[in-house]
Amino acid sequence: MNFPAISRRQFLKTTTVAAAGLPLFAAALADPPRRKIGFALCGLGSLSTQQIAPALQQTQYCRLAGIITGTPAKAARWKAQYDLPDHCIYSYETMDRLADNPDIDVVYVVTPNALHAEHTVKAAKAGKHVLTEKPMEVSVAKCQQMIEACQTANRQLAVGYRLHFEPNTLECARLAREKVFGESKMFEGGFGFVIGDPTQWRLNRALAGGGPLMDVGIYVVQAARFVLGEEPLLVSAVATNTDPEKFRDVEESLVWQMKFPSGVLASGSTTYRIGGMNHFKIFGTRGSFGLDSAFGYNGIHGSPSDGPEIQFPQLNQFAAEMDDFAQGILANRPTKVPGEEGLRDVKIMMAIYESARSGKVVGLS
Repeated sequence: MNFPAISRRQFLKTTTVAAAGLPLFAAALADPPRRKIGFALCGLGSLSTQQIAPALQQTQYCRLAGIITGTPAKAARWKAQYDLPDHCIYSYETMDRLADNPDIDVVYVVTPNALHAEHTVKAAKAGKHVLTEKPMEVSVAKCQQMIEACQTANRQLAVGYRLHFEPNTLECARLAREKVFGESKMFEGGFGFVIGDPTQWRLNRALAGGGPLMDVGIYVVQAARFVLGEEPLLVSAVATNTDPEKFRDVEESLVWQMKFPSGVLASGSTTYRIGGMNHFKIFGTRGSFGLDSAFGYNGIHGSPSDGPEIQFPQLNQFAAEMDDFAQGILANRPTKVPGEEGLRDVKIMMAIYESARSGKVVGLS
């Protein structure tokens, strides 16, 4: 299978990125918005501090309009750094007062997994749209609670699937769905790292809902679903724990398989024990493709079995996802990553855990 390098490169530049509707590409060509959507960050941990707040400074349609935190010292630090007025600073207990602040349109929930529903419901009741980090929550029931709260309030609910706006990932979805490498037959992916501080909330099941599957394994589940464009029918899984002291509350490592309606078999792996796992690959009847660095904030690229390297220019994924949500609010169009998308991943992960516990294949309805 041979691709003329120039024509394919031109095709990718002129169609893939444009058709994907990436906000930062579109924004460069669009008129400046009449107003920017105000975001309040709920939870000021490392992700908000190091990624989301700086990304807001790169957006075209958004601005940092407020913060919600349980730590007064963080509130003071952020107030000074971002010149925030007192009336835009909230605690988790005062979120109901968001209803009185027209400068805030969206609450971006960046708290531990098991608090997403609580904070989403509070934000929706205050009349705010919600963008929540993934996993959406730690149970199917809590995900449904979030969806219902936003529907009742007539507010949008989006889940932070930043890779839905990442051009290399979008190109892999195109290759799969257009069958450029033939019929997809197998998917393989993995994401893991060596976790540090044993006292952190990610190792507390009550807050995290699980171990590496809930933290980074979700990226592999999501990549298989998104790139293949299918929903799995069956899952099976095995978990392991070689350090019961450190991982007494959550799994250390886990591998799983999923069967899709087309017959594609997907295998995934995740771990808190070893690094260097950050990839996915699809094997088709006429070759293979995927991303060798698949899930990070930058450096994403891939090497297909035939044709040029998959390596689009990098963009700030958080800025892209926030700009897209803001544009949807301004245009009154649905988000590309609604709560129902997050609910599907949580259903699959709960089935994976059930299979790991029972040793049986689990069906998905």
